[in-house]
Amino acid sequence: MSATEPEAPTLYAPITPSGRAAVVAVRLSGCRAFAVAARLMDPLPAPRRAAVRRLVDPATEAVIDDALVLVFPAPASFTGEDVVEFHLHGGRMPLQRLLAAFGREPGLAPAGPGDFTRRAFLHGRLDLTQAEAIADLIDAETEAQARQALQQWDGALTSRVRQWQARLLAVRAPLEAGLDFADEGDVVERGGALSADEIAAVRGEIQAALADRRGERTRDGLRIALVGAPNAGKSSLLNALVQRDVAIVHDRPGTTRDLVEVPLDLAGHAVTLVDMAGLRASDDPVEAEGVRRAEQAAAAADLRLWLVDGSRPMPAPPPACLQSGDILVRTKADLPAAAGAAPAWPAQVRASVRTTTGLDPLLGALTARVEELVGDGAGLAVLATRARHRHQLEQAAAHLLRAAAQADAVLCAEDLRGAMDALGAITGERGVELVLDAIFQSFCIGK
Repeated sequence: MSATEPEAPTLYAPITPSGRAAVVAVRLSGCRAFAVAARLMDPLPAPRRAAVRRLVDPATEAVIDDALVLVFPAPASFTGEDVVEFHLHGGRMPLQRLLAAFGREPGLAPAGPGDFTRRAFLHGRLDLTQAEAIADLIDAETEAQARQALQQWDGALTSRVRQWQARLLAVRAPLEAGLDFADEGDVVERGGALSADEIAAVRGEIQAALADRRGERTRDGLRIALVGAPNAGKSSLLNALVQRDVAIVHDRPGTTRDLVEVPLDLAGHAVTLVDMAGLRASDDPVEAEGVRRAEQAAAAADLRLWLVDGSRPMPAPPPACLQSGDILVRTKADLPAAAGAAPAWPAQVRASVRTTTGLDPLLGALTARVEELVGDGAGLAVLATRARHRHQLEQAAAHLLRAAAQADAVLCAEDLRGAMDALGAITGERGVELVLDAIFQSFCIGK
């Protein structure tokens, strides 16, 4: 820190959820952490040894609480700074007293969302993909999401990125050496011979990562649309799958007009089921708008369940939004089946909400299809999990495409540098100032 640079404030905040609990923990991190903590107790515990201390407000001499205190000297702490953690009795008053005491101390400031993790990143305790993994783990609602977040926290994505960077550096270094030492012809020749195949190989691997969207699908969850004509049983099936009444069911066709979205943990995978208006032509402007929205939502979904009333003749042709991996569900299986041959559709199930016949096979088929789209987690490849990762990989691939086509060694070297910088932005090694606020503001206070 320079003589003119202001000292960063020492931050404090609860690191456990608010509300009544057995224990509440508060973190104090920064250059004044030990000095402030020493004013509240005597003596400070030994580093990394939990000890009970009576905390006393130095301004009022009032007892705050008997707390379990831990001390973590820099740089071996979560933030990379001096850190003190206070584990108080749960409840409002001990926490309020401690925060009030901190608020009277000069050089201290309440931590905002993600501030502790931001400092960990700035002090090199973790890279940007690991910071994102913390947020993803906190937000994980399914086993697959938690598993993927832990894999990213372990540095698997960073490792892949750094392997690509190292291989590109092995191409770039002799190329730039040839530019600096133009009289050494063999240096230029070796660089040219090495570059083409390796640039193409790295770009091919990046393109393969871009083509695989399992990471984003796992993190964001899949959208599954329930598509069909009015009264095909879409709302009834939605209620049966989520095991509660979330959509109105009525014999009158056209009951559902707007989209009804319900999250569901499907065998450890996050999905959102989307019920919608039945697809048909209508002179009713309200229903027509509902059909328009339904068609848009069905086309944008990752997977569709095409519901047809099994007691009636099959409609023809099928909705235009259907794709080969979608599942045909012939509903109302408790009623006599309509005459005529069943449609030649790859995946189809007969089901009845009234008798629950076919619901287990339907869930099995749906789970199998979801796992085709996101993977079952076994040996899961390291994948981009955010739009930010995808953007930087696209930038790197574009630079490598230009580098491979460049006849000018200077321009080729510049594109290789651009590709390496784009990869570095994924881990936070390059040009991430503009995205830091967006990333860390999504955290909760205390992280």
